Amino acid sequence: MPPKATSADTAELVELFKSIGLTQSKAAEAAKSPKSATTLKDIINTKQLAGKNLDEKTAVLLAALAVQGNKLGADERGYAVDAILDGRLKSTDQVAAATKYLESHPVPVDQADFDKQCGVGFSITAEELATKVAEFVTASAATGWDKLGATIGALKNTDLRWANPLELKNAVEATFTSQFGVKEAAKPKGKEPKKEAAPKAAAADAPEPAASTSRSVFAEGFLGRLHKPGENPQIHPRLREQHLAATGGQVWTRFPPEPNGYLHIGHSKAIFVNFGYAAHHDGKCYLRYDDTNPEAEEAQYFESILETVRWLGFEPWKITYSSDYFDGLYALAEELIKRDKGYVCHCTAEEIYANRGGDERGPRKACIHRSRPTEDSLAEFRKMRDGFYKPGQAILRMKQDLESGNTMMWDLVAYRVLNAPHHRTHDKWKIYPTYDFTHCLVDSFENISHSLCTTEFIASRESYEWLCDALEVYKPRQSEYGRLNVTGTIMSKRKILQLVKEGYVNGWDDPRLYTLIALRRRGVPPGAILSFVSSLGVSTAASNIQTVRFEQTVRQYLESSAPRLLMVLNPLKVTIENLPEDFVMMLEKPLHPKVLELGTSTVPFTRTIYIDRDDFRLVDSKDYFRLAPGKTVGLFQAPYPITCVSHTLDANGDVAELVCRAETDGPLAAKKPKAFVQWVAAHAPSGSPVVVAETRVFHQLFKSDNPAAAQPDFTADIAPHSLDVVRGALVEVGFWALARRLYAEARAEGAARTAQAAAQTGTAAPGDDTPRATSEQLVGKEVVRFQGLRVAYFALDKDAQLACLDEPEGAVPGQRPGDRIVLNRIVSLKEDSGKAA
Repeated sequence: MPPKATSADTAELVELFKSIGLTQSKAAEAAKSPKSATTLKDIINTKQLAGKNLDEKTAVLLAALAVQGNKLGADERGYAVDAILDGRLKSTDQVAAATKYLESHPVPVDQADFDKQCGVGFSITAEELATKVAEFVTASAATGWDKLGATIGALKNTDLRWANPLELKNAVEATFTSQFGVKEAAKPKGKEPKKEAAPKAAAADAPEPAASTSRSVFAEGFLGRLHKPGENPQIHPRLREQHLAATGGQVWTRFPPEPNGYLHIGHSKAIFVNFGYAAHHDGKCYLRYDDTNPEAEEAQYFESILETVRWLGFEPWKITYSSDYFDGLYALAEELIKRDKGYVCHCTAEEIYANRGGDERGPRKACIHRSRPTEDSLAEFRKMRDGFYKPGQAILRMKQDLESGNTMMWDLVAYRVLNAPHHRTHDKWKIYPTYDFTHCLVDSFENISHSLCTTEFIASRESYEWLCDALEVYKPRQSEYGRLNVTGTIMSKRKILQLVKEGYVNGWDDPRLYTLIALRRRGVPPGAILSFVSSLGVSTAASNIQTVRFEQTVRQYLESSAPRLLMVLNPLKVTIENLPEDFVMMLEKPLHPKVLELGTSTVPFTRTIYIDRDDFRLVDSKDYFRLAPGKTVGLFQAPYPITCVSHTLDANGDVAELVCRAETDGPLAAKKPKAFVQWVAAHAPSGSPVVVAETRVFHQLFKSDNPAAAQPDFTADIAPHSLDVVRGALVEVGFWALARRLYAEARAEGAARTAQAAAQTGTAAPGDDTPRATSEQLVGKEVVRFQGLRVAYFALDKDAQLACLDEPEGAVPGQRPGDRIVLNRIVSLKEDSGKAA
């Protein structure tokens, strides 16, 4: 039988309320309370609003006034209605304030005072909101994320109460992230484990416990024990004084990538440590391109590095290049020779290796050129500079300590001949400094207080300090932390390039890779990556983390931030036989049951729906709770359970369609179903369902946790099947409005951040070759993320075509000719079975 009708009076009120712009569900809700329903009816009749089809927002405000202002006098209520209709009151908070004001201020009203008390005309830009929130948080002396709720509540007692609630919440969270680091997901409650006796001695390389928040990452453990600015010893006291005068005693760090490839997830830790440590101490962090090898550098890498740093949420204080200092480095190289601490060597690579002990690791011997007069080395070095020598014929070496047990003190190369034009200096130089010569000196030039790097550079620290002291320049302090490795993948740029060239993956941004551009394309939010890195802590031990742990962090992050849409991956048609052919009920549903700020969507419920094919079986069993012949299940957020009455088969014997009955009354309607399944309705007038051209489901690219150990090489470990492409999945029609909104919000945030970055002096060095901060760097189609209810988390792929994303504000979102939806699965809803924990 069709759905049970409500009383004639109630039905008449619902239709009246719908005529002013309320949805079916909101009109029904407004009709429930006799008092507020009478008030709303009076408002409609007095102002002759029936059939006016106001916009939904205005109608909702009138309904709110009917609830909150039913005790107001007719004149006062009329004044409030006019304020809503003329657009002065724009939110339910303003309506509540207006009601309270009019209760104690009868008509005639002092309009200026009314406007002030009710936030009329309140306007604030994203930049102004961020500034005011930051000032408030600083003044309130909030100490951590546990004060988030109290801070938002306190701000709602200021003039910021009229700001958009979601924008206010986002601004507070952004300020907290800046001041206290990324918020870590709450740990599940449970009994505390029994305390164990402390071991007598801990292994020297045992990892430190992960910090509870990123604030403690920077304040405790390895980073908490770092020296204060100026405490790093100098060969002369004046060098320390000059350094502190230049920095004002601030922490100055740098992130110095080599622009010869795309950054991977291991780099996210270096970015987090360097930028985060400086921010935690109110210091500054450079983005410095280590561009001393022109043979391997490409413009695309420079652009991508800045884009990735910004995407992760950081803004460089200055963008610099090692090549900015080529003249100064050359001058110091000549000075090194003049001090008899450098010499030009003409040995072959084989001769140098033999002098260092060779395969037998025998005694080391000095190069025959080591004792040449400084005047000769200086002349030879200038000949190198002027192009007299070809690559391999001459090098400048540092005269260090051949008796040291540290191989990084065995007369390292400082300059070599390269016949390659440089992207910035072009053909000016025939010689280029090495990393071992450049890095410490540029750190010195830039007054770096904390030179933070990974533990593979521990042996280089002695050489780093030797060179600074040899030239009597300011000496930064190098400190080393353990690098981040993710098992089950590879991060070698050379090997990734091989995968790309040989067609195992579709480019550096293939979502099966762990480059940061690949993770971004897959849809992983930058906040999830920072949360992951923060949760690992920072110590001297390397972090070897399985991919499933990374995916779990992403899953937890999305759980509380991703909107939820009805989705059917493998559709099976269902006809509900006891609903009329033209039956349609518009249902308003939250986009997240626990995060109401994400809003709602409205979907149709009709006679024809689709469920997932995996939610139906022909053969029932006791341990199976979804749909089967004669069985009843609930439909998520739909009004009635359904019972399978019959089914039809196609020519292959597969189920082609189900015929079900809606349980609109009786015992099955009253009883809560044991299981609920997702569904999407067919309703052409509203554009439902939304058809997905491709849903790409990615699996681990390699079979083992250590593909580098495979024989004969890592390609032998590539999994034979790492990508599924599903065509024809269905999503609820709320997808269009959500996609439009998420993209617009991301663009607004990106524009605000870019404007702020542009206002900072030094974010771009002079010259047309320096990558610039642009809002496009922060916004891609991957910002459209959602949970397909009971399916997985998804994001738009860059191959998708959605015209509504670029349409002007005010256009109604929906499908346009040429639209093509392509989704990437970010992560499953739970860890895939069979994987190690």
